Amino acid sequence: MIASHPFQFFLWSIYPYLMLGSFFFGTIIRFAFFHPTVTAKSSELLEKKTLMIGSIMFHVGIIGVFFGHIIGVLIPKAWTDALGISDEFYHHIIAMPAGAFFGILATVGVYILCFRRFHDHRVFHASSTGDLVVIVALTVEITLGMLSSFVAGPINPDFNYRTSLAIWARQIFMFHPDFRLMLQVPLMFKMHVIFGFMIFGAFPYTRLVHALALPWQYVYRRFIVYRRRPQI
Repeated sequence: MIASHPFQFFLWSIYPYLMLGSFFFGTIIRFAFFHPTVTAKSSELLEKKTLMIGSIMFHVGIIGVFFGHIIGVLIPKAWTDALGISDEFYHHIIAMPAGAFFGILATVGVYILCFRRFHDHRVFHASSTGDLVVIVALTVEITLGMLSSFVAGPINPDFNYRTSLAIWARQIFMFHPDFRLMLQVPLMFKMHVIFGFMIFGAFPYTRLVHALALPWQYVYRRFIVYRRRPQI
């Protein structure tokens, strides 16, 4: 079976581990040896209004989408079946409405940020190549995700990601992914997965790494007191 599908075997049995390895080891090295570079250069002083709208929508949406992916992958279909939750109820009452809400927020937010990054000449010229690549990559990935859920899914009504893609994803963490589960997955879903792993692999070497730098010091630091300069 592997001999007849060598590229598919690489994509679904080796490639994920290469990207996850890059993510974990790259993150450790970045924080251990290059910690001062773990930041996201702000362009708020150059343009604030559009940034605030796009950033809030994107971050709220992407957090919801992330946890939605985690739940969708980690909860086996057998568990919801045991609770008496049908596929129709799960998809049309739980997954699709929540996915649509957070997905639309993330999509509109990232499109606003991408437009701002390239359209505002001051923001564009202050951006590094990495900044531009990251926002384009996020825009493409989120677009692929929305197309997978709301275009490729309805076009392929017999496809159920919980009986193929989700099982394969769980098997990655058990170190024996069955690449055959991905052979019949619609192309749009495959592109979404491949591009997503690519972003994970590049994560430690871009501004995205700042997402892991939680500002714990703000919880216990003293208040900063500002005093107005007296009028003379």
